Amino acid sequence: MSNLQFIFLMAPPAEGQSPLTTFLPLILIVGVFYMFMIRPQMKKQKELKTYRESLKKGDKVVTTGGIYGKVVEIKDQFASVEIADKVRIKIDKSAILKSPDDIPAQK
Repeated sequence: MSNLQFIFLMAPPAEGQSPLTTFLPLILIVGVFYMFMIRPQMKKQKELKTYRESLKKGDKVVTTGGIYGKVVEIKDQFASVEIADKVRIKIDKSAILKSPDDIPAQK
């Protein structure tokens, strides 16, 4: 038995056995991992990017730091957010997470 076979704890394939059947479990694991973990994360990132690009003046937002505010100005990379009466902060668009409407209500 070679070291490589010992490392993967695989028995040598029987004569006439296809290499595909040997690697089929590994291929299935990778497929399931992609379908249940990678694909949903990519979809979520795409939706967030679309949301950030569609921001406009007057939208309510929540930042990564948990600051709630209203967009008063939009630039290419930055947004000015009013967090209190006449209190504005300039933040990077990537720090905007979502609309407060998307947050479940607290009891």
